[in-house]
Amino acid sequence: MTANLPTWAAVVVGLLILAGAALSLLGAVGLCTFKTFYERVHAPTLGATLGMGLIVIGSILFFTIVEGRFMPRELLIGVFLTVTTPVTLILLARAALFRDRTEPQEKQGAAPPP
Repeated sequence: MTANLPTWAAVVVGLLILAGAALSLLGAVGLCTFKTFYERVHAPTLGATLGMGLIVIGSILFFTIVEGRFMPRELLIGVFLTVTTPVTLILLARAALFRDRTEPQEKQGAAPPP
């Protein structure tokens, strides 16, 4: 199947998908470079949500132009990721906060328990 896509649409779709992929990559880089758990969990969440949004918009535009009618099926993917990603972040952050509050803190210079 060959897609009859105008040049202007191919450029717009390509830019949207590349921008979304770049934001997702930035989130992955943030995951690898930040030091604390709370910083590391925040970067991929933003990268995944914003990057996914641009990729979904590019995909909707592509299939709408190729098929000649509005194609909303990608919106289901977008809604699912938009709902689950922040909820996952909240659950991970709450679990980490609970762990930080309940585990005894080692003081600097103190010997670890036997």
